Amino acid sequence: MKENLGLITSRQMDKSGIEPIFVSNSTIDAHSITSAVSISYLFPLYFYPSSDKNNLFVNTQEQSKKVPNLNPKLVQKLNEAYKTKVTPEEIFYYIYAVLYSNIYRGKYAEFLKIDFPHIPFTADYAIFKKMAQYGQELVSLHLLNSDKLNTPAAKFQGEGNEFIEKVKYDESKNRVYINKDDYFENVPKEVWAYQIGGYQVCDKWLKSRKGRNLSLQEIEQYCKLTAAIKETILLQRQIDSIYPQLEKAIIS
Repeated sequence: MKENLGLITSRQMDKSGIEPIFVSNSTIDAHSITSAVSISYLFPLYFYPSSDKNNLFVNTQEQSKKVPNLNPKLVQKLNEAYKTKVTPEEIFYYIYAVLYSNIYRGKYAEFLKIDFPHIPFTADYAIFKKMAQYGQELVSLHLLNSDKLNTPAAKFQGEGNEFIEKVKYDESKNRVYINKDDYFENVPKEVWAYQIGGYQVCDKWLKSRKGRNLSLQEIEQYCKLTAAIKETILLQRQIDSIYPQLEKAIIS
């Protein structure tokens, strides 16, 4: 109900084998990025305490003071290790980048199947800052408010029917058809196949709207969505390029 960021994850992977990680700036559904097997949990970065414990939806001036939802002992350790004060947002972005490392996901796959993810914090401030930068870019992409999404490569083409009859991907032409005449072009295979949690994003998004016409706003959103996934894949490669250095010295 107020300005916030939330980390979405799960206590365990579902059968997809892909760790469910995403970000939200609003309340979520219990299965936002997971199948019916597991639950999507939302961890807000901030709390807005209220003196009225009997009304969850009270909106008073007392709520305006936000409190970081972070363990003070962790924050103190980071400040001491880096010899500077890190912000709650930097910590959030760092965590998000770590969770999008394919190296991290592969290395700790067995643990991620049975528990919430645990985060290794580097003792190297330069690496912390770089990872936080990558995480901030990822968050901006996933909330679809990054400047990188203003000119997406994907375009909507066809007869202008915009009716979703049957979703089909043509790998030879990098096209996503919604009927026999209308399609989105310039959607690479790795973007089309990309999954978050148990969902193939580009496919699931369209099939959720099957049987109706897409609005202009939805067409624009889908093009941005494909661009966000493409940029995410590039960022994951950059994160993995420095991740091995991250674990050379860990704050205990």
